This record gives sequence, structure tokens and C-alpha cells, in this order.
Amino acid sequence: MEIELAKLLKRSNDKVQAVLNVILESSYFYAVDDHDLFLFLRRHRREFSEFFKLFYGWSLIIDSKCARVYKADWYNRAITPANRSLFQFTKRDECLAFMMLLEFFEQQLEENGMTIEDRENLRFHFGDLLDYSHNRFQELFSEQGERYSQEYLRSRIWKPVMPELEKHRFLTKIKPPEDMQASESDLIYEAMPALYHYNSAALARMIPELTRSTEEREGL
Repeated sequence: MEIELAKLLKRSNDKVQAVLNVILESSYFYAVDDHDLFLFLRRHRREFSEFFKLFYGWSLIIDSKCARVYKADWYNRAITPANRSLFQFTKRDECLAFMMLLEFFEQQLEENGMTIEDRENLRFHFGDLLDYSHNRFQELFSEQGERYSQEYLRSRIWKPVMPELEKHRFLTKIKPPEDMQASESDLIYEAMPALYHYNSAALARMIPELTRSTEEREGL
């Protein structure tokens, strides 16, 4: 049996190979990375989906701005989670910070009347995200309000989290003009389309369990 992608390969060898390589070289393939190649992938979504499902058991997920393959199972058990080159946070407060980023992202979309179909991506000031997360941490840990100060969140939580979000292309830092001096709070970030692939409501259901398990370990 000849799969449909093999037939497409005969007609468009270079593009098929390019798509397969590009989609595996990063966690996400954005339309802005290569517009023509992204359109080719969307046009032949059925062929690529069949290939990934048949040979790897992966799901191909595509929207108007972003494509990714979802791998549900890890087959090489010798490679432990700590040694996998994947996007993941292991510390509780960093996990909470990511959930809060998603909440903030969805709130900003609603306030600005934006959807994934908009040509431009959402942009925001880091200071606004810091204010939002400070309020949320205060709500979750009201008895530890002094600990979760804005300075603590900035230096101990967001400082290690933001580079990871940039590395895995969830956020892009907008470089300020050379003649402009911007404080850290004034830094502007662009929210990349991959954030639409995460549901903050579903992840938020984990927050009570995360906070409760930590409090039990600390004897609070």
C-alpha cells in the first residue's frame, strides 16, 4: 500500500522533505517562519497527518498560524524525564507562573477583542504580567503574602521562566530602539500563536492540587 504522502513526495520532493524537517526542528512551526511552506503543509494536511499517525502514532495539529506534532508516548524508557529536551517546568511556582501567563494572555485577548485569526499577535508589557501574577499569587497564598512580593516574583520566578518561554517560542522579546532606555517592566513581549494551544481553564484546575500538596509537604 502506498501512502498519500509518498505520492506527494514524487511530485514535490523538496517541499515535502522541507516540511518534515521544519516541523521537527522546533516545538512549533509558525506561518511567519516560512509562509509558502506553511501554506503547503495546510494544503496537504491530510497527507502529512496520515504519515505522522501511521508511522509514529503522532497527531498533527494545525491552525491558521501554527503547526505542531503531538507525541503522547515516550518509547525510550532509558531517557528519563529530566534528560528529555522538552518544554516543561518541574518547580511548583514555575508551573503556576506558566498557568498565570495563559490566564493573562486570554484576559488580554478578551480586553483587546483579539482572536487567533487576527493578523498581528498580542503584545504586552512585562510589568503588566508581573502585576497580574503578583495579584494571583497573593490570592493563592494569602498567608505567605510577604514572601510573594513583586521583587520575589521578578527575580526568583519570572527570571528563570521567561528565557524558557523564549527558547521554546511561546514569547518573543521585542527589542527596543537603540536610543531608548527601557526598564524591565517596560519591556515588550509578543505572545506567539503556540499559546492558543494551551487551555488555561484546564490547567487552572491543577492549581488547588499543586498548592495543597506543597502546603502538606511544608506542614502548613
